[in-house]
Amino acid sequence: MPVIDYKCPYCGSNMTFDSETGTLSCPGCGRLSNIEQIQDPMTKQAFTEGEVREYHCNSCGAVIVTDPETSATTCSFCGSAVVLSDRLTGSLAPAQVIPFTISKEEAMQAFKKWCRKGLLTPSGFMSADRIKGITGIYVPFWLYDLHNIVDVKAHATKVRSYTRGDYHITETDHFEVYRKIQLNYVRLPIDASEKMNDELMDKLEPFPYDQLKPFKTPYLAGYIAEKYSFTDKELFPRAKEKTEPYIQAYIASTVSNYSTVNYTAKDIKTQVKQASYVLLPVWMVYYDYDHSEYTFAMNGQTGKVVGKPPISKGKVAAWFAGVSCVSFLALKLVSWMMGGGFI
Repeated sequence: MPVIDYKCPYCGSNMTFDSETGTLSCPGCGRLSNIEQIQDPMTKQAFTEGEVREYHCNSCGAVIVTDPETSATTCSFCGSAVVLSDRLTGSLAPAQVIPFTISKEEAMQAFKKWCRKGLLTPSGFMSADRIKGITGIYVPFWLYDLHNIVDVKAHATKVRSYTRGDYHITETDHFEVYRKIQLNYVRLPIDASEKMNDELMDKLEPFPYDQLKPFKTPYLAGYIAEKYSFTDKELFPRAKEKTEPYIQAYIASTVSNYSTVNYTAKDIKTQVKQASYVLLPVWMVYYDYDHSEYTFAMNGQTGKVVGKPPISKGKVAAWFAGVSCVSFLALKLVSWMMGGGFI
């Protein structure tokens, strides 16, 4: 079955993608190969959804067992980096990829530094000495270019109050408001992997889209890669839902000069101008603490870490006690300044 690995032409060692240099690197002799100059040996054989296939490692011959969504992995017997090329062809072929620029060692150090910043997390967690595992994954995303046409009708008022002689006068002017708005969203990311937590993936944004490169399989060598679980059409409703708050905020900004606004009609038509299938770099960190496992994600380009760490009840209680004490002293000081004195 179609398995791709990259052997060093000098010493025969298995080469992997090096995030620091952006090249294929040989751990044996140190050779670096420019990815742009490597011919991508992609197979033309298409992968059939749900089909069970047996893959064999080119280095040791062992059977490679993966989830149906996996398109790049490592051999569990010899550790060789392998790419399952038939899962990256046809409609499953990514258009672009953002390569990792943060190495595994750098990601580990950055995560430990992030743990130490948790003011309300337990001291044992802040030491970051219970990391169970860290895995570099190319997560499948759809990047949407959306065109929105918005028609809005509303009844609005402007209220003016003033005093004339002994009278306090309030004048209210009424307006029928109409707005026709066109809004474009470019490269709106929606993760397409069923395994990934949508909330975590959303919080990893933004990715540096100026770093997008035409997809080539050498970028995947040494990492895990997933193929999409959902098509662009299946995820279109979520893309619309994600832009909804921004559209509503923009509508509100166009009628902000009125005292009151009551919308009588809103019509939002959203069209997909383009949907591109891309792979984005994510470090997944698995942490054991107090008999529970916590999952965190790190942007493989920017180093941004997201996730929910445990909270120390003792630190929270101390924080509230400190805030209450400061508030009490502040109220007493105000009372003293106003002649009330201290009790």
